[in-house]
Amino acid sequence: MNYQYIAYTEDRKVVKGKLAADSEASAMNTLTYGGYQVVSLKLAASRFNKETITGPAKVTQKEVIMFSRQLALLLESGVDIVKSLELLQTQTTKSGFKKILAQIIADIHSGTSLSGALSNHPRVFSKMYHRTIAAGEQGGNLPMVLRRMADYIERSAIAAKKAKGALTYPIVVFGVAAVVVTILVTYVIPTFATLYTSIGAKLHTITTTLLSITSFLTHFGLYLLILAAAAVGAGIAYVRTIAGRSNFDRVLLRLPVVGRIILLNELSRCCRTMSLLIMVGLPVPDVITMAIQSAGNKTVAEALGDVQQELMRGEGISGPMSRKPLFLPMMVAMIAVGEETGNLSKTLTTVADSFETDADDKITAAIALLQPALTIFIAGVVGFIALAMISAMYGIYGQLQ
Repeated sequence: MNYQYIAYTEDRKVVKGKLAADSEASAMNTLTYGGYQVVSLKLAASRFNKETITGPAKVTQKEVIMFSRQLALLLESGVDIVKSLELLQTQTTKSGFKKILAQIIADIHSGTSLSGALSNHPRVFSKMYHRTIAAGEQGGNLPMVLRRMADYIERSAIAAKKAKGALTYPIVVFGVAAVVVTILVTYVIPTFATLYTSIGAKLHTITTTLLSITSFLTHFGLYLLILAAAAVGAGIAYVRTIAGRSNFDRVLLRLPVVGRIILLNELSRCCRTMSLLIMVGLPVPDVITMAIQSAGNKTVAEALGDVQQELMRGEGISGPMSRKPLFLPMMVAMIAVGEETGNLSKTLTTVADSFETDADDKITAAIALLQPALTIFIAGVVGFIALAMISAMYGIYGQLQ
């Protein structure tokens, strides 16, 4: 099998490429022994890949959550793994997920482990998911791991839903305001401008300013839209590069208000990921690797990569983190306590809960400030247009007298 990887060399240069290996673990070992610090490792897309042949199945997070919990319940009830999967396959009503379960059952019949069978479907079951399941198989606590994994996915989905919900109102208000202003500028104001010109009205400065802006947008608005679209396209293309994504994520973390919220969410995800993986028994270096791969911000991933390097030298986790300003003092202190007491998983969960609450509070406060700010902005724009029109009307009325 071919694997795609992104890694750092010993002199901190980013490299990416493909590697042929029998398994993911074998590919990881080859890269590690070669002096690379792996950031991302995934199965390369191939025309012989099962999902490429049959087409990628659309499976929601909710289905994965239900699958995990139902499989845990069946296994706890004493049903063997193949029979459990067959029951779940019969029960599911989604054809895409049914096909995937059929492939997983066939792989297990051929001698593959559950985690190995799940790894053949990376679009549905993430690397973290099947690596965690593998740890559960080795530790003999697979039902518990399945439940924990379901809880982890559910909390991540809830956090994402909260963020989207918080942005819905401002986006809708701004969209409506944009439509209203566009209609005024495109249709209403030009009609009045023609009227004012035909009667030779003397207009106030505010009205002439509005008419000048309208004329400019009418003649050059299309070019401005094309220019804006080109700029957005170029920005997206740049962000999709490794250097561009790294710079973009670094800028995001430095933004006022928003940067703090992004950092809290990233650190919360990091702590929860590490807590889960430590609890199921994965070695700490592998835990850090998985945390790097699950990080949504490249700056956070790079900082975790530096921590991993110092961890391999025997310095623990809290020590290297304390030298990185990105990791907040509370997180570093709680990890230090967890390392000293041998209860690192619980302390990480505590930190994750605290950061999630803090992020939610900051999002609520930001939205509470954003709503009146949008209202004032929209009122200002509409008020400016209304004042300009009324001033013109009074000017015409004065001339007629």
